[in-house]
Amino acid sequence: MAVSAPVGIDELLERIRAGYTRVGPEEAHAAWRAGAVLVDIRYQALRERDGLIPGALVVERNELEWRLDPQGSHRVPEATGHDLRVVVICNEGYASSLAAASLHALGLHRATDLAGGFQAWKAAGLPVTTL
Repeated sequence: MAVSAPVGIDELLERIRAGYTRVGPEEAHAAWRAGAVLVDIRYQALRERDGLIPGALVVERNELEWRLDPQGSHRVPEATGHDLRVVVICNEGYASSLAAASLHALGLHRATDLAGGFQAWKAAGLPVTTL
C-alpha cells in the first residue's frame, strides 16, 4: 500500500475549500432566510462569551456527523435528507471548513461553511443574542 506524502493543514484547507463555495455572512443570512440550516459548532465557552446566532442549530463539532446524517440513528429533526442546505459556523472559519468536508463525505452535497465564522457574522452586524 502506497503512503501519501504528508499534507500540512494549510494545504489541506485549500484543497477542501476548492471543493465547494464558501459563503460570507450576508450570504449565510440570506441562505438561512431561504430555509438553510445554520449549524453552530463552537464549544460552549465561546457561545457563552460571544453569544448565539438566533435560529442557528447548536451541534458541537464532536457530534456533528451523528446529528446531521439523514440516515443516522442519532440525527436531529432538521436532518431531513442529503439535499439539505447546511452552513457550518465555527469561531473564525477554519474548523467549519473541515466539518463541511466531513458532511460532504456523508452525502450532504450542499453543505458549506461561513468564511470568517461567527466573528465575521458578528462584525457584519448580523443578529446575535446572548446566553
